[in-house]
Amino acid sequence: MSNATDPIGRRLPDSIASYWEQDLIKIFSTLAAVYALYLFVGVLLGYDLFGQLNSLRRLTFLIVVYGIAALVVNLHWGYSGLFNIGVVGFMAIGVYTATILSRPVAGQNPTGSLPGFGVPLPLAVVAGVLTAAAAGYVAALPSLRLRNDYFAIVTLAFAEILRITFKSSELQEVRLFGWTFGTGGGRGIRTFSNPVQTFFETSGQPIVATIEDIGLNGKIVPDWSFVLVLLTILIGTFWLISRLSASPFGRVLKGIRDDEEATQSLAKNTSSFKIRAFVIGCAILGLLGIVWQGASSGYVTPDRFVPELTFFIWIAVIIGGAGSNTGTIVGTILFVGLILEGPGQVRRVVEEFVGLSGSVPTFPDALSALVSGNIDPVMLYFFDQTSALRIIMTGLVLIWLLKRRPQGLFGDRQEVASSIDLEDRVNKRRERGSGAQTSGGDRN
Repeated sequence: MSNATDPIGRRLPDSIASYWEQDLIKIFSTLAAVYALYLFVGVLLGYDLFGQLNSLRRLTFLIVVYGIAALVVNLHWGYSGLFNIGVVGFMAIGVYTATILSRPVAGQNPTGSLPGFGVPLPLAVVAGVLTAAAAGYVAALPSLRLRNDYFAIVTLAFAEILRITFKSSELQEVRLFGWTFGTGGGRGIRTFSNPVQTFFETSGQPIVATIEDIGLNGKIVPDWSFVLVLLTILIGTFWLISRLSASPFGRVLKGIRDDEEATQSLAKNTSSFKIRAFVIGCAILGLLGIVWQGASSGYVTPDRFVPELTFFIWIAVIIGGAGSNTGTIVGTILFVGLILEGPGQVRRVVEEFVGLSGSVPTFPDALSALVSGNIDPVMLYFFDQTSALRIIMTGLVLIWLLKRRPQGLFGDRQEVASSIDLEDRVNKRRERGSGAQTSGGDRN
């Protein structure tokens, strides 16, 4: 009989367990369930085909970008034991570096916009990734001497220092060695054009025209194409981290996570391994900042890199279970679909069928109306506080996980450092030993 269980610990029948053991089945089953839920909401709200596709596109976009960041957190924490709370800081370094380098030089840029260095976009992207990796190296060197909780504090402070630096008015526009550039300060800076959007506005225009000829909104083509490009990055990140975890390098990382002193006793330079893992993750975060905060919107401001974004990424990893790439992706799907976007979907359904309108400025006003028997102001107040609802739901989910599944939904699949299943070998030896005793008894 199979010992496979579903995410909440219930034993699965053998016929289902054989399929459920496959990682892709877990991921696509969870994604299909969330998609079905959003399609049902779209039907309730009367969305047409374009509306349904656009709703799924936004959902998929958020799942993909949060999934990339969550995989990096899993590499740092789930495999290396590095408590990195400065995720958004390295994303900011990547996108600001690429943006400043790719901006046209002074005299060639539009009037009123910040100049840059005129570097071609591919080279600027590479520079942004390398700069984020170098920043990770600089941040890791002094921080690795600290315990996990202090390491988290240092990385969080590092990210906040970067955000405040990019926001400072002194760096809004700078002239140095004859070059004029800047971060735009608190107002932000316009980034490079989205290459996918540019393609469909030029040589890819016939594809858009074909879609419009069959009655669909042509805007859906470049939007979904950009999501597919991001999905390729997610698959590549998943493959890279999976390969790293299965390599000798990854086994050392897992050994550091389980017992760093024991790993050091095997003549392994644990600091070197942790720095390399941290740098790899920071490089991926730099690329993510470029494609997420830069290319997707065309404008970047320091206020996009608040600590709240890092905490959301961590929650996705906690839900899925650290140490499992599959769990990380499943946790991201559930977090984005139910917690991040869920309150907004519920609000739209309630507004559609209950007919709520207006707003309630304060909670006491809502309570006073409730005392008089009117529940509508209370509902209006809570649905106006979507971000607060998101935090409340996050807290409730974390409380449930701590009580029922403290290791996360798939945390029991945490990979051991050894490439050999020692427990399985011991069990097989015991079975052979008992079999030999039984056969010996038969001969007597």
